[in-house]
Amino acid sequence: MDHSLKSPPIAALDDAFHAMIEASRSALPPPLATRLDRLTRLRTLLAANEKRLEQAISADFGYRCAVETTIAETLFLQTEIKHTLKMLPRWMAARRIATSLQFWPARNRLIPQPLGVVGIIAPWNYPLQLTLAPAIGAIAAGNRVLIKPSELTPRFSALLKELIAAQFDPTELSVTGIEDGIAQAFAGLPFDHLVFTGSTRVGRIVAEAAGRNLTPVTLELGGKSPTIVDISADADQAAERIAYAKLLNAGQTCIAPDYVFVPEPQRDAFAGKLHRSMQEMFGTNPTNGDYTSIISDRHYARLEGLLRDAIARGAKPLSTTSPEDPAWKKLRKFPPTVVVGATPDMAIMQEEIFGPLLPVMTYRHADEAIRYVNAHDRPLALYWFGSDEAAREAVLARTVSGGVTINDCLLHFAQINQPMGGVGASGIGHYHGEWGFNSFSKLKPVFYRSPFNRMKDLYPPYGASIARIEKLLRFLS
Repeated sequence: MDHSLKSPPIAALDDAFHAMIEASRSALPPPLATRLDRLTRLRTLLAANEKRLEQAISADFGYRCAVETTIAETLFLQTEIKHTLKMLPRWMAARRIATSLQFWPARNRLIPQPLGVVGIIAPWNYPLQLTLAPAIGAIAAGNRVLIKPSELTPRFSALLKELIAAQFDPTELSVTGIEDGIAQAFAGLPFDHLVFTGSTRVGRIVAEAAGRNLTPVTLELGGKSPTIVDISADADQAAERIAYAKLLNAGQTCIAPDYVFVPEPQRDAFAGKLHRSMQEMFGTNPTNGDYTSIISDRHYARLEGLLRDAIARGAKPLSTTSPEDPAWKKLRKFPPTVVVGATPDMAIMQEEIFGPLLPVMTYRHADEAIRYVNAHDRPLALYWFGSDEAAREAVLARTVSGGVTINDCLLHFAQINQPMGGVGASGIGHYHGEWGFNSFSKLKPVFYRSPFNRMKDLYPPYGASIARIEKLLRFLS
């Protein structure tokens, strides 16, 4: 399309992208000092504007618990930057790779190289963390980064754009607008790598758009993350930990426990423990400052629909009140609800919940829970509670998921030396720490031939000596 025919926001996006491409193609890879400087500026930006960012996020949600923003977003990013600053010299170094005997005394090296320009399409649920965590890895790898924030967090997006523009040259790190059409146009740009965090449905659209440019992607998509409570589990401890993980950010977490499997005889007792734990932590009053609002009226209505469908199909809700209670609804705070007797035919078991509804299902034998998990899309996370090592290892061996936490929830995500990423419908690729650095680098293999290598003996014309050389190569192989 003619540039003059594009809307101003789309034209600005194109200009920002092409300026980054030109800079990445014309300049040498940024040295260590430049990368450290960019990361340090980002760390300073976060520290100096923590309160403003927290307030903008809370305003976008209607209300967001400040402690949750601090723990799950700001401190997480500060830890990631600190770790990256410390480890980056080692990550950037050429890596020694073994050389096969027949090529001695030559040598192999694997050299990390910036890809160029990395695009990040960020979600609304943890807008700061899930925007800047992949950016940290991309910057460390020497790339230029263009960010498209979520349209559901307009105050945060505008503030982030302002803060980054004040600290970074637009060809280093830049934030686009959130106007209509930006997301589709952004995904269609020929980035050197594209990161998307969001729903599986939209992830397929992004992957298709990226595929037209053969752009490699990292997709963190979520899905229905199961929790299996073994007969050997400490039920009180498990209920408390599951309740906390489910209600963090009011359940609007891609790796939140989506449903719980418990032994059939324990169903009602365990559901009661979950409900009590929820009340003990978050109270029964919607004005509780520890409890976060649902992001929009549309999302609140979707959760109401899931609960109505479950009740109509025979489920029993355990909750302080109905989500239609005006005291809760006007604050867009959805009452924490345990859904007892959930069945596979219910809508709540067919789509990612992304809210404070927790279905409880039962099994008579642990194999039933494993078979159920394996009959559905591979989840982003899986949680198992118990003390029976054989039962634990059976679940680990027979299920495939993006990550696992044993006897708790969410905590595998916080392990800075472990990769974060899904599998199948829950995502593609990894980031965090060195895994992010590698994902956003071209690990270029380089072979350094030695002048003493006798490869010339293999050149034609082939004489009688070739049979001896072939025999030697077969032996060495």
